[in-house]
Amino acid sequence: MRFLFVHGTGVRRERHDSLFGLVRERLAGRFPGADVDSCYWGDRFGANLGVGGRSVPGLRPGPEAEGADAETAAWALLIADPLCEVRVLAEAGWEGGEDDDGFAMPGVRSEGARVLGLLAAVRDAFPPAEAPTGARAGRAAQGVDASPAGHGADTGHGGATGHAAGVAAVADGAGAADGAGRVGASTGAPAGEAAHGVRVGGVGELGALLRGTGLGAYLSDALDSVARSAEVARAGERAVDAARAAELATVLARAVTAGALASAGVEADCTGAERDRLVELLTTRLGGDARVPGARAAAVLGRLALRVTTQPLLNARRGSLTVGATPALGDILRYQARGHALRAFLHAEITSRPGPTVLIGHSLGGIALVDLLALSAARGEPVPGVELLVTVGSQAPFLYELGALTALEPGEKLPYGFPRWLNVYDRQDVLAYLAAPVFPGDPRISDHEVGSRQPFPACHGAYWKQNTLYERIGQAVTEAGIG
Repeated sequence: MRFLFVHGTGVRRERHDSLFGLVRERLAGRFPGADVDSCYWGDRFGANLGVGGRSVPGLRPGPEAEGADAETAAWALLIADPLCEVRVLAEAGWEGGEDDDGFAMPGVRSEGARVLGLLAAVRDAFPPAEAPTGARAGRAAQGVDASPAGHGADTGHGGATGHAAGVAAVADGAGAADGAGRVGASTGAPAGEAAHGVRVGGVGELGALLRGTGLGAYLSDALDSVARSAEVARAGERAVDAARAAELATVLARAVTAGALASAGVEADCTGAERDRLVELLTTRLGGDARVPGARAAAVLGRLALRVTTQPLLNARRGSLTVGATPALGDILRYQARGHALRAFLHAEITSRPGPTVLIGHSLGGIALVDLLALSAARGEPVPGVELLVTVGSQAPFLYELGALTALEPGEKLPYGFPRWLNVYDRQDVLAYLAAPVFPGDPRISDHEVGSRQPFPACHGAYWKQNTLYERIGQAVTEAGIG
């Protein structure tokens, strides 16, 4: 009897020799007299960066790229916590503290309260909509055009909901807010509408922007969440003059935009320029100056974002990360594109000596063996001598479901001549999948669970020290009648 071990993705010579030494020792101890061989393919068929990684952008980022990184990091933090800048104003406030308002007249409305009144007015103009389904059809059901451009959508009739009507009313100038936070009737005068910054060429810019970015169905909840926040109320109390109120308006607009982006997730079709324009339009609606950034909050959160978000780290280390990940991910991609060469190599190695042969494939090695055995059997030429296939931590069943397994289409049965198949998995291993449920009723296939008590990714390589693995292989050898 012969065992042939086929390693997985990312393995190169040093790692292979260490790993195979362990496997050979364990198999030889349990099966005295059996030949234990390995089929090392990493150097010959594995992936490498052929021109030194020249395809990777940003290996030497300049000042412009670093500035873009800071902005991206700040928005990553905002989307994770839309109220983070508001909290800075609510807790840290502005220089000078609250003492500057010591002579405020009783009953006189503060500048911050005026901004919050405008926020409530805009919130009220966007009635809550039913929760989106996550698909563009869901947004269309809310009366928001699902087309990329969205400028031709009819949001005022023909199935539009109150939510869409609210979008149209506010965005098209029908609900211009006055200084007291009330929404009044539009005068219809182009000059008045332009003053509110909401119409371009006769089309409501805010409405078109919400439709075109896919954020229309999410703005209502974002407005409501911000308007009801205790932090927002506190920040409003501390905005005692016009300058602070202007900054508060910008910070609230950024919070609402971030909340909509967070809810939309991958459903958002929004560029950075569109995001910034949405902030500007909302800032204007809240009585602020879109040209004045939220300096205090942005300065504090900008520095923090560079430290706690992953994007700047990814950008700075993209080159080294790409080089480090190339063997593991690149081997899979290369196999998907040029797997025939590896399968031919495996076929030659398997048939170089007589059977009976037990094939043991780890990870990508298991995928290649399933493909080879299934393709050969389908041609009516089963690989000679193979009596048992053991896959360990393999993705072959998952690729089969995806339609990405070379040998079989989803729903297609394993061909006659395919050997017995023992599939070993650890439920903590996110690269390990079940085989029997995707080939129901096939008596040749069995799954066996082992547990290393290790999290991923350590569990993906921890199979080979577990006695239960070799015990189950021994049981499968007996069941197959191999001696």
